Amino acid sequence: MKQIRFSQVEFEGKKRTTRRELFLAEMEQVMPWAELLGVIEPYYPKGKRGRPPVGLKRMLRVYLVQQWYSLSDEGVEDAITDSQALRRFVGIDLSRESAPDATTLLQFRHLLEKHDLTKQLFEAINGRLSAAGLMMREGTIADATIIAAPPSVKNEAKARDPEMHQTKKGNQWYFGMKAHIGVDAESGLVHTVVGTAANVADVTGTAQVLHGDEKIVFLDAGYTGVEKREELKEREVDWQVAMKRGKLKAVPQDRVLGQLLRKLESVKASIRSKVEHPFHIVKNLFHFRKVLYKGLAKNTAQLHTLLDNLVIAKRRLLALNSQVAS
Repeated sequence: MKQIRFSQVEFEGKKRTTRRELFLAEMEQVMPWAELLGVIEPYYPKGKRGRPPVGLKRMLRVYLVQQWYSLSDEGVEDAITDSQALRRFVGIDLSRESAPDATTLLQFRHLLEKHDLTKQLFEAINGRLSAAGLMMREGTIADATIIAAPPSVKNEAKARDPEMHQTKKGNQWYFGMKAHIGVDAESGLVHTVVGTAANVADVTGTAQVLHGDEKIVFLDAGYTGVEKREELKEREVDWQVAMKRGKLKAVPQDRVLGQLLRKLESVKASIRSKVEHPFHIVKNLFHFRKVLYKGLAKNTAQLHTLLDNLVIAKRRLLALNSQVAS
């Protein structure tokens, strides 16, 4: 019989549920665990040599905790040791075992990056959402955001990350990468993620964030001229690009045409606003305002984890689950 520890009894008896506990409980319910484990399992060590590997299910959960709470490889071990809520989600009893160490987690991250498995996990989740009828394919909203990288050269190589670059936005210069995303215009769910250096123009990455079945695409003024690009001009797409601010201001407000144009731009802006929610989740919920690793591949892999549509759609999924249960 499994012995219950005093800390567990105290944890179970407390009255208030924290936001961390609520978030982890919701993600526990909506994660398609079988599909995700099935993606990684063919590449995961079988333990035929050396010490037995930590269970795949546990390592995936530890990895998710690390990404969700922006923890270092060493920090996630400490966080799990300190937090009963995290230990419950990961499935660790400290009286019997310890949290996976930093080296084990580093090797797991490298395994995911080497085989591009974070993208496959992202696609597996989207497959579940499509099957539930939550993702449509007729319209896309495309946008990009800059994620800063350390500009300092006070490091061993005495150089900046060569895969990151600087760009000017407004009157301010930024150094880092750019996350380009394609979002379903109906549901607001992300269907494509592409990472580039910050100096790559938004319009340059348009073709990469389209899934190919769109009939209409909504873009901000930074994508002006997208329909003329060589790789896109043959596509039968209705390009809804925002009018540049200066051009819109020049339209007389007292004329019917001007009023209609402003109403049209307002409607397009309200549709495009859905693309801001994924960026809000990445930068404000998960605090991914600065890259944690060197190189585009590693940070794009992290974006595939953080731009998790389950976070956006969890309430709808929980409602669907409750309907099925009843």
